[in-house]
Amino acid sequence: MLSKQKQAPDHYLKYPADFGRRFLISIDTEEEFDWNAPFSRTGHTNLSVGKLQRFQSFIEAYAVKPVYFVDYSIVGNEEAADFLKSVTADDSATVGVHLHPWINPPFEEETTTRNSFAGNLPKELEEAKLVSLRDAIEAKTGKRPTIYRAGRYGVGPNTIEILAKHGFIIDSSVRSRFDYGHENGPDFSHIGPEPFWLDRQKGLLEVPLTTVFSGPFRKQGDQLASVFNRSKVANALLSKSRMLERIPLTPEGVSAREAKEAIDIALDDMLKLLVFSFHSPSLAAGHTPYVQTDADLDRFYDWWRDIIDHLLECGVSPISVDQLIVAADLKGK
Repeated sequence: MLSKQKQAPDHYLKYPADFGRRFLISIDTEEEFDWNAPFSRTGHTNLSVGKLQRFQSFIEAYAVKPVYFVDYSIVGNEEAADFLKSVTADDSATVGVHLHPWINPPFEEETTTRNSFAGNLPKELEEAKLVSLRDAIEAKTGKRPTIYRAGRYGVGPNTIEILAKHGFIIDSSVRSRFDYGHENGPDFSHIGPEPFWLDRQKGLLEVPLTTVFSGPFRKQGDQLASVFNRSKVANALLSKSRMLERIPLTPEGVSAREAKEAIDIALDDMLKLLVFSFHSPSLAAGHTPYVQTDADLDRFYDWWRDIIDHLLECGVSPISVDQLIVAADLKGK
């Protein structure tokens, strides 16, 4: 299991001396659907795919090469596929695999909350879905993806073996310090944001999404993680009092003030790689709880301007997946 892999200190990635401090921007590139409704194989849309190019052009101005983790609905959309092929061809972004099992063939399981985490599926079915999506992405972009992020962060007991078997070299499914156990999902509450080896011999690296604790109790954050994740009352009290806040690096539900505070804490803690993420439907108004209006969308882009300026002022420079692969010596594994 991923949580057990993190316990040994020698599982941490050791960076080259000239690595410095870097940041990576990742996008869960997916269809729009009702986040509050039961999971369904139908009823979703792809209205926000036309906004991918705007974000790509925006982020290229900062010399950032983002990662688009792509699901089956997106790769099946011709406009999205053309965009993904173009950024692959000119090496301005990386395309990875993002498995939403409820819309990804083969369809053999019931559409339940438990089965929305791909790692809960039988091994053969999880593998078949992942390979189906990987092959579809390769067919549309001309390049076989070797990085993965499970939809809903839903890794399970067989995921590492499946990824290693099929030549994946980076997984980024761990949302550090979050627990989805209440939905029969994975528990990452005791996993920090540092990259670590899932299978060192085969060269499979975990690159968690960055989350930090802030507040007077932040040094006790790992000890309080279970209470923080499983008690909404304790979570609210600790956050409202600012005694202990959990801050993921995302523009979705996190203010620029909070994100800059988290960046400063991460750097003080000597974290060398900061991993940001958001969902592609937030690139258009009305598809996520975080971007409901055009004004919200303007604030979304303002958030990125503010955060990237702060990163650069702090001496944190962007890194691409290809650069990270070289730094981790993954090509030679």
